[in-house]
Amino acid sequence: MKQKLKVWDAAEHLKTKKDMAAYMACALEEGDPALIAAALGDIARAQGMSKVAKKTGLGRESLYKTLSVDGNPALATILKIFDALGLKLQAVPS
Repeated sequence: MKQKLKVWDAAEHLKTKKDMAAYMACALEEGDPALIAAALGDIARAQGMSKVAKKTGLGRESLYKTLSVDGNPALATILKIFDALGLKLQAVPS
């Protein structure tokens, strides 16, 4: 008997701001820029990419590309996205 598998999508599990903040904190802790961009993308998809694109003034397709694992967003773009997502980027001692 064949099993039907479903691709796991983090965006489906990010229901609250607290969930989103914890998810982003873990990505930031890893320190991998590709992972951070992908996590921002997951959170943006959870909130609605069109809504985030409108808030940032960026195109939806451009936002998808920028927040992919291969994306390389500028700091100004990252800050716009954090603001649009209702998240705050903070620094803590390492």
